[in-house]
Amino acid sequence: MKITHVNPEGLFKSPAFSQGVVADGGKTLYVGGQNGILPDGTLAGTDLASQTEQTYKNVIAVLADVGATQENVVKLTIYVVKGQSIQEGFEAAQRVWGPTPTAITVLIVDGLAVPGALVEIEAIAVLDA
Repeated sequence: MKITHVNPEGLFKSPAFSQGVVADGGKTLYVGGQNGILPDGTLAGTDLASQTEQTYKNVIAVLADVGATQENVVKLTIYVVKGQSIQEGFEAAQRVWGPTPTAITVLIVDGLAVPGALVEIEAIAVLDA
């Protein structure tokens, strides 16, 4: 499997994300929306930072279960509840996810299905064939 990050000249370049990602070969893993839920079913906290860190840990746990890491992820979709600091979420993400430049989409929403949840993340990863 080969993953190529696409960042054309003339577009903003960020160390945190790629404008596009090409994945050659392999199987695809779709990680359903994860929230900052701890193993006991409670939220990791009431703030965006603690929930974001736990949400990324949950995504990483799903990846690890099939032998993958953040490096296999080609796309993240991130839902953040309106009124939250995107910068706070970004800083929390960097602490757990690290400098893995996936393609991302961030959406601001009125609410999420889990009461009290402030962030939800879906991932698409390409695994070795």
